[in-house]
Amino acid sequence: MSVGVTGLGTYLPEPTLSAEEIAARSDVPQEVVREKMGVERKHVCPPDGEHVTDMCVEAAAAALEESSLSAHQLDYVLYHGSEYKDYVVWPAAAAIAERIGAQTAFATESYTLCAGAPIAIRTAAAMLTADSPRSALLVSASREEDLVDYTDPDASFMYNFGSGASAMVLESDPDDRLATVRSSAAHTDGSFADDVVMPAGGSHNPPSEETVAAEEHTLTVPNYESMKERLAEVTLANFTDVADTALSRSGFERTDVDLLALTHMKRSFHETLVDVFDLGPDEHVYLEETGHVQSVDQALAIERAREYGWLGDGDVVLCLAAGTGYTWSATVMEWETQV
Repeated sequence: MSVGVTGLGTYLPEPTLSAEEIAARSDVPQEVVREKMGVERKHVCPPDGEHVTDMCVEAAAAALEESSLSAHQLDYVLYHGSEYKDYVVWPAAAAIAERIGAQTAFATESYTLCAGAPIAIRTAAAMLTADSPRSALLVSASREEDLVDYTDPDASFMYNFGSGASAMVLESDPDDRLATVRSSAAHTDGSFADDVVMPAGGSHNPPSEETVAAEEHTLTVPNYESMKERLAEVTLANFTDVADTALSRSGFERTDVDLLALTHMKRSFHETLVDVFDLGPDEHVYLEETGHVQSVDQALAIERAREYGWLGDGDVVLCLAAGTGYTWSATVMEWETQV
């Protein structure tokens, strides 16, 4: 049995923040936002609308339209996006399934922050292979840009956070498919678990008038220099380790990669990974027009490559991601249709 991707969709809200606007909010020079952070603009949700479920519904409609399935034929809906969603402690997956008409599907959630897409694909593919479901819809969305304090220099690596959603339809042994899911790998270093937090809102420090007044409901890094130093020591090795492991398990090598679908990150480190994998200009996508949209990034990169006409039969797509916590993840897909 093989698992194929039969539909892919993304959604971006209409409002945007430009590099100039990010610079004005943060006091970071515009050229730093553009060149170092790698953001020309990013999409953001209006304050009074477009929650993660709204965006997932839009992305799901696009993915289902491309696939051979209708929503009522889905067996499984997996939400793998941000935990910052419409309500606190709330089943977004169930709400999305209901809204798209997937009444016969069971719905559940997976959360690995920005490393979530390769792991969600791995989870769904394993379930479709080993269990009774025949079809799955993976949905993800983020509007964590709401949680960024542009006056906090220790949060500067989050100034690229944008909003958007993705959806992917996976099926067991489909007759027609965009790609076949191959193998995956992941690694977690839990020593980073407390390095990025929102100080208030959880059981450690429940929300109150005092926490709101103290502006403790945005993401921050308690010890930025420590995190930066420790991360620099391990992140390249962990990225390459999960990538090489996933490729090897799939029967490929680095030289076989035709597209790197990578989490948005500062431009210099993206280019480092491009050099490590010896990729040409049409073998990687840099998301300077969207910024970093949590576990949506891999789908955005693949969609951009499709728009450019870069994907064809037999191309090897390496979905590579990392998320605070800290987890590095990779999943390999083999493209099977011409764009």
